[in-house]
Amino acid sequence: MSPAGETESTPPRTNAPAHGASKIESTPNSRGASVVSENIGVLGVKVKNVGPWIQRDIEQVKECKADAMLQALLQRASSAPETEQPELLQKCLKAVLPVCNGQASTALVKSSDIETALNEYVCPGVENNFYGPFIRATNVALACLEEIKIDGMRAPVPTVDMICQQNDMPMHQMHQTKKSIRKPDLVILPLNSACAPFQDETGNKKGKQTNKQKGTQKNDEKDDEQRKKKRKAHMDTNATAKPKKLPWKDVLACIEFKRKIAGRTKGIKSPSSTYTVTDHVPTKPEYLPVDHLKAQVPAPGPSHTPATQPASDTALVQSSGLTTAQHSKGGSSSKRKAADTLESTAKKSKMDTNDMDADADADLDVTVQTGLYAAEMFAANLGVNYLLNMIVVDDVMWIWYYDRQGIVQCSGINFIQDLPRFMVLLYALQRFELHDWGRNKDFLPIEVEGKLCHEFKIDDENLGEVDLLLHTSHDERVTHYGLQGRATNVVPVTSEVLTKKYGKFEDGMVAKIFWGEASRTSEPEILKKVEEIAKRHATVQDHVPHLLWHHTFTNPTAAIREALGVPEPTTGSRVLYILVFRKLLPIAQLHGKELFDVWRQCISCHLTLWKEGVHHRDVSPGNLMWYWKDDKRIGVLNDYDLSSLADDSGPRGNERTGTVPFMALDLLTEEGQRGEVKHLYRHDLESFIWCFAWISLRYENGVLLSRRLRPLDEWATLGAVACGEKKYHFQGNVKPPARSHIDSSLWAFLVGCFDVLETHTFNRRKQLIRSIIDADQPTTSEESESDFDGFLQSFENTKGWAALSKLLPESSQ
Repeated sequence: MSPAGETESTPPRTNAPAHGASKIESTPNSRGASVVSENIGVLGVKVKNVGPWIQRDIEQVKECKADAMLQALLQRASSAPETEQPELLQKCLKAVLPVCNGQASTALVKSSDIETALNEYVCPGVENNFYGPFIRATNVALACLEEIKIDGMRAPVPTVDMICQQNDMPMHQMHQTKKSIRKPDLVILPLNSACAPFQDETGNKKGKQTNKQKGTQKNDEKDDEQRKKKRKAHMDTNATAKPKKLPWKDVLACIEFKRKIAGRTKGIKSPSSTYTVTDHVPTKPEYLPVDHLKAQVPAPGPSHTPATQPASDTALVQSSGLTTAQHSKGGSSSKRKAADTLESTAKKSKMDTNDMDADADADLDVTVQTGLYAAEMFAANLGVNYLLNMIVVDDVMWIWYYDRQGIVQCSGINFIQDLPRFMVLLYALQRFELHDWGRNKDFLPIEVEGKLCHEFKIDDENLGEVDLLLHTSHDERVTHYGLQGRATNVVPVTSEVLTKKYGKFEDGMVAKIFWGEASRTSEPEILKKVEEIAKRHATVQDHVPHLLWHHTFTNPTAAIREALGVPEPTTGSRVLYILVFRKLLPIAQLHGKELFDVWRQCISCHLTLWKEGVHHRDVSPGNLMWYWKDDKRIGVLNDYDLSSLADDSGPRGNERTGTVPFMALDLLTEEGQRGEVKHLYRHDLESFIWCFAWISLRYENGVLLSRRLRPLDEWATLGAVACGEKKYHFQGNVKPPARSHIDSSLWAFLVGCFDVLETHTFNRRKQLIRSIIDADQPTTSEESESDFDGFLQSFENTKGWAALSKLLPESSQ
């Protein structure tokens, strides 16, 4: 976890191992939003600029057939979700035909209105004109589908009572100190959440809900009748209006629309007069890759950059060896062309000048836009298991499924010509409890002293019931922004049971909640090994995090992929962990000799752990922490969720290890990014040097400098290879930045360290050249303990290191 206010790396493109490579030696395959810092403050840019990270994840989308997705959703909404019912889809397709054919009705609506709305939908016009007809068709369908009973399926969920609502208004959300502004076209909401913004405008209390009356069946029926009337009133008036201040935490799904060419409907057929159950007919395109919907105009020549492509991302593409014409699974890596004819002008023309962030989203590809909405939905609720969004282009809909393993989209459904499948989708979703929408039912929202918290209670075989009160509204909560990866949240926590067991910590406790890869050795297992080492070595004792309690949830993300028939469903599968530690302080708060002292303690701990077989492999400022003990700062090497054990056959899992601005130069080469360079001890020690430089040059007395005064920002906006080139130049041409605040002794120390790094690099290169000339086999990449000690000693022998060491108390030397 990196310190708030910092930046990390723009995501590298997807890279595969070199041909013939038998295994990945270091940095694995995954390249996407997971490389963004585990807290939004690390971005150091406005949240509107995270599109490139989101696009990298979208480009790795997996695919499944529409019927497989519908079957899986029906299974989830069935009366026996754990019992496979393969016939559900066909049963439901037959059962919804009366609604499709205008033969169903309720006391308040009739299904023939669906055809009327769809006939309006296919008429020419700009994108915004189609929201209303789609909303009316959807909500009328939901009202009629509520009456249909199918054997094996649950009843509708009145406590959710999903409804389709127009949005098309900027939605705001704070991510620590950063504010995001997004503007989804339509949203799926619980009815009470849809009504609340409009109740505000009429003077009613926001979010006030009528408690269900206890007692007779007559009262239940009366409540149900009142609910349906309330729903009908909202459908007739506000469902197609624009809500103000709609919170992301209430959104169940987003629906984003695009028209291929504004004002034209070529190829959109009117609804059928009669529907029957048919096989799914593939759409064109069957799947929706990034930038499929671009203008049919010649692409810019190799010397031109599309107007909408940031220069830094161009450098990223060039540095990673990919061209904008290359495709990855499920998508294209090309950028959206300026001449794109997808209709978005109407959105721009009505945009409030105060909401330019949302306006900028309108230029993104629809798949990226929708991915950004998913990122907002993940961030709005704690421990979200998965999300669903929909993309509608003309008369074709694609269902997108997001979880921390990645993204799956189903093949397109022509929701006008294949209306039964659209009705089945609505039928399934209408029967979703909140946890079926992906909400984590183990974290219960609760208000404490006027602030939103989450309560978590679970039985422990040793402690009995463990109670955790997660202070999720606390200013010190560290949040994650993105689609896939670990998605770490660090939240202040209180617990009566844990306080009784361990006593009260001066700085309190924190809970770390993250999605770890199932194939990796878990962080609790690694920390158990670390604790054993700490008992034998003073350099480790007190210098590693003390795990107070942990729990692993039994809901692997691979299960849905197995159900959908996605290839290699278990690759990168993730499970949710919650770990409780004592609170630690970030090293970036320190400067001068205090910074050097804590930093050196972390190096000593790291070296001992490496010799004992625990390889950290992700040294970054956010993983270097400290606390007070007996009036002395104690350095802590933190975060072992990407660590490995020496007795593992090789790096397990599919997630990148290392944070680009702090990674060793060897690992920032094309070979390193393909995973062909073995991660060695010297790479981690080199990361320690880059961390010290980063903190010393960018912070003054523990405070992050303003953007115009701090150097090295570019390292965090380039791809891995380009960043490596910049760092190589910096290492060989070290000089203090203009107007630098850095102390001369610290600068002398850094110059000495970079001189050592350059000398070692030169010697290795010379040795390689000699082996080529002499036709010898290249030297092995294995290291011995003497190599570890020798490499560290070469830094300790510098004058700068010795000078700083003399400034420390004798107890620290």
